[in-house]
Amino acid sequence: MTLFDSPAFEGHEGVHTFFDEKTGLKTIISVHSTALGPAAGGCRMWAYPDAEAALTDALKLSRAMSYKNAMADIGLGGGKAVIIGDSRTQKTPELFEAFGRAVDAVGGRYWTAEDVGVSPEDLQNARKQTRYVAGLEGHAAASGDPSPVTAEGVFRGVKLCVERAYNRDLNGVTVAIQGVGHVGAYLAEKLHAAGAKLVIADVNQTALDEIAAKTGAKIVSTDAIFDVDAEVFAPCALGGAVNADTLPRLKGKVVAGGANNQLATPEIGRILFDKGMLYAPDYVINGGGIINVAGEIRALEAGGAFDPAWVEGKLSTLMLTLGEVLDRSVAEKRPTHEVANEMAKARIAAGRS
Repeated sequence: MTLFDSPAFEGHEGVHTFFDEKTGLKTIISVHSTALGPAAGGCRMWAYPDAEAALTDALKLSRAMSYKNAMADIGLGGGKAVIIGDSRTQKTPELFEAFGRAVDAVGGRYWTAEDVGVSPEDLQNARKQTRYVAGLEGHAAASGDPSPVTAEGVFRGVKLCVERAYNRDLNGVTVAIQGVGHVGAYLAEKLHAAGAKLVIADVNQTALDEIAAKTGAKIVSTDAIFDVDAEVFAPCALGGAVNADTLPRLKGKVVAGGANNQLATPEIGRILFDKGMLYAPDYVINGGGIINVAGEIRALEAGGAFDPAWVEGKLSTLMLTLGEVLDRSVAEKRPTHEVANEMAKARIAAGRS
């Protein structure tokens, strides 16, 4: 299959591949749309089985970022970078400096930030070679780690979905969280503070133990998380968690979490809707982090300081947008992901015109 034949291509403006022999860097920078502004999205480092898998992931994530940024109304388009490699064993400062040179070569059409397998410390090295890096610390425009803001948006979204689906607050509600990395861990603490009961799963036993100690969460295996008797399933790991095998196992009415590309296929969203379940479209509910990053980009471009009030305003508006998606889904008798896609595409098309 060629790049242009890939189902994930869907009109991308540019797909850039870079290799650095000295450091072993293999990276793909995918720019889906710059209709609303320069593309922005994190960099993911992952041990992909092959280059085709890396390309497919980059394309899907890039497209999702276009929709996410459009729905967040932050004046940015959508892009994503992936680095092929094991983040536990293959990271070096030099590799991320080479990545910075790759970002710079795209000429300002893409701003990078952290994602799975990449830390702010890694991006400090990339920043030595390009100005198009956000999510850092140590300067007036800095926004820092975006994970807490992502988690705050997901928390508010879960609360809204529980109100819609169950007509109650979070106190006593059981939430099954798949993945307690940066976002999942912050989300768990927020849900615990609101009185929710937690069941958690992750491949990282240390992370599980830390969250369980803080919140009293019950730990289950990564497979058993789908069988938990929970009102809410919160995917906060990698994509495709809700698929033909796992969807029939979910017990609750709500799917709302921080992961990207939670639905394995669009058809899964239709089945979920037909079963009477409420799905918070991932790129709407998890938009807090990119709003935080956008606040930094905004400050860098203006030569000013980071404005937390601007971020809070955009986050509050994002929750109104999520509410609009849920309202339209009910009124139009259509799955939420279809409604959200239509809204995002309309905003992007308006930007092009």
